[in-house]
Amino acid sequence: MRGSHACSVVSSLVLLWLGVAAAAQKGSSWKTLNGNAPAIIAKGGFSGIFPDSSEFAYQFALIASSSDTILYCDVRLTKDGLGICLPDIKMDNCTNIPDFYQQGSKSYLVNGVSTAGWFSVDYNGTELGQVSLKQSIFSRTPRFDRSFFPILAVEDIASKFKPPGLWLNVQHDSFYSQFNLSMTNYILSVSKRVIVGYISSPEVSFLTKVSGKVRNNTKLVFRFLDESTIEPSTKQTYGSMLKNLTFVKTFASGIIVPKNYIWPVSPDNYLEPYTSVVDDAHKAGLEIYAADFANDFMFSYNHSYDPLAEYLSFIDNGDFSVDGVLTDFPVTPSEAIGCFTNLNKSKKDHGKPLIISHNGASGDYPACTDLAYQKAVDDGADVVDCPVQLTKDGIPICISSVNLMDDTTVAKSQFASQTAVIKDIESVLGVFTFNLTWDDIVKNLRPKISTPFSSFKLDRNPRYRNAGNFMRLSDFLDFTKDKELSGIMINVEHAAFAAEKLGFDMVDAVIKTLDAAGYSNQTAQKVMIQSANSSVLVKFKQQTKYDLVYMVNEEVKDAEPSSLAAIKKFADAVSVEGSSIFPENHHFTTYRTNLVESLHKAGLPVYVYTLMNEFASQPYDFFSDATAQINAYVQGAGVDGVITDFPATARRYKLNTCMNMGNNTPSFMAPAHPGDLMQIISKPAQPPEMAPMPLLTGSDVAEPPLPPARTAHQAPSPASRAQAHVAILVTLAMLLASCHPLLLV
Repeated sequence: MRGSHACSVVSSLVLLWLGVAAAAQKGSSWKTLNGNAPAIIAKGGFSGIFPDSSEFAYQFALIASSSDTILYCDVRLTKDGLGICLPDIKMDNCTNIPDFYQQGSKSYLVNGVSTAGWFSVDYNGTELGQVSLKQSIFSRTPRFDRSFFPILAVEDIASKFKPPGLWLNVQHDSFYSQFNLSMTNYILSVSKRVIVGYISSPEVSFLTKVSGKVRNNTKLVFRFLDESTIEPSTKQTYGSMLKNLTFVKTFASGIIVPKNYIWPVSPDNYLEPYTSVVDDAHKAGLEIYAADFANDFMFSYNHSYDPLAEYLSFIDNGDFSVDGVLTDFPVTPSEAIGCFTNLNKSKKDHGKPLIISHNGASGDYPACTDLAYQKAVDDGADVVDCPVQLTKDGIPICISSVNLMDDTTVAKSQFASQTAVIKDIESVLGVFTFNLTWDDIVKNLRPKISTPFSSFKLDRNPRYRNAGNFMRLSDFLDFTKDKELSGIMINVEHAAFAAEKLGFDMVDAVIKTLDAAGYSNQTAQKVMIQSANSSVLVKFKQQTKYDLVYMVNEEVKDAEPSSLAAIKKFADAVSVEGSSIFPENHHFTTYRTNLVESLHKAGLPVYVYTLMNEFASQPYDFFSDATAQINAYVQGAGVDGVITDFPATARRYKLNTCMNMGNNTPSFMAPAHPGDLMQIISKPAQPPEMAPMPLLTGSDVAEPPLPPARTAHQAPSPASRAQAHVAILVTLAMLLASCHPLLLV
């Protein structure tokens, strides 16, 4: 079979990557019906990465997830009565069948609705032997589709993978009867040949027909569809049937419901109070399973794009636990159940990895506002940061960018007319902090939450889009002084420009503000100064005893000895981009560089930036799971700290109960092995090779000393001279145009 070699490759790679340690067991009881840990049901296997119901998906689910993960199959029938696993009744949505049977599209009634497509009932098993499965969710990578994934029969799942549990879902029993096919007879027959742990269906008539005729240890589960949808045999809506669970108990031992039955969301996608459906099911003696979990789908803003947090809200909220979850990414509920329940959240630990906020908790509130900083402290950041910019009146403030267009409402203010391009800073239009006084900013502008993945429609906390207040550096220092932090980090950029063009000494301004706040005379919190400019850190080293962090703001694969020697002269640690540790090619990691190892050998701690929860920020190797990403950098690459928009995710990671298990670490908590997913893409579908990444050299690090700040008589007042040049050129152009219109032709 064409898929056999590829499967052996994925087996060896994943076994090397994840190991085969058993999942950690919890001694505590659960609030499930029977007190056992919630079940993990892998929908079509690991369908978040590989085509649903494919060999890779099923095999990967068992290797990468908890050892008791249940494999789920949506059963369809072929023309000759063979039961196969397909995620959709329309085969053209999940296979390449149109390539082989171009004229095969038909229209049939499916639950009373005319539906056009390719259907399994028109083909026998032999005819489908050449058809391959493909990714059915268009937003996911299609690169694995070029491998040959044969359609699997139910018996194949049992024999090939020997899963600890097999779940068969029958979605359209009445549909097959139109073709003289009996799903009931098939399920009764296959359950005698294969051990089936669960049989689910949204059709009451089907479950009542098989009730009492399958093995005693096979659980029958009634599947609820959308609340307004009508169940075909009772003609009641599923919403109304939810109020009569004692009736459901007469033919089923459990129910499976969309997750929003349990935690509904508001029209603007915030959680509403949880319902009583879990308690109602348990009181009726029914197990309850929650469906529709996927790390790369939109879920409530309350979970801050953290899928592990969402799972925990269903299994470890203190009030109830569902009996299982149906998921496309079984590794994440494995983490939740095995390592992240019953955590001691009051435990404070400022050890590795050091959690450094990025503009405060800027994933939840507008960057560098009082709300973002308070959230960062509440969420357990070890270090909170302030990126310092200077105002027109020389006041150092905390704001994420010198360009106010980025994270404020300046574009809609009376200052929007002041836009200009200042190439010494960036080649885009901006209104800059040094164009406005502090009063101009606080009285006329509002913060604006960052939206780095707006193209994916992944907004951040829109109810608080413009919430919070700006802070001066002095305000920030007053705020942090009495907090339970190990330190603060102050970021200083554009210092040479400020000195040469604006007449401001940024280093001097920061030092004086720290001195005034008493930070030069205290030892409770360390002060970290970060900059991508060695000249800035050299000047701080000459004048202070603060910890200095050199930011490498370009992708590099390693550092030459000359660069390491240069950095050691002025810095105590280094921060690097994540892609300098795990280079990415079309969203797949390719390998792990030697950069962290080289920096460690030089005695330099390494911090990785900038980690985010949104799945769009992570390569596929991290399973759209921010926790898996952190684990890869900490356990896999050995970084000493993480710089993150979401400190809560990193804090919870530090508290997980699988942190120090050594060889007993469960497989789902072993760090991802970079490049493995890339290797199992078939050659025709491989992305083009990347250009070689450069080394960090001594000349990259070396800079001339910062220029002295110009005095008032040497430069224009603290507005940018470059800004003035732009204004003069614009004025001249307008005058020329008015005198000589032909100049514009």
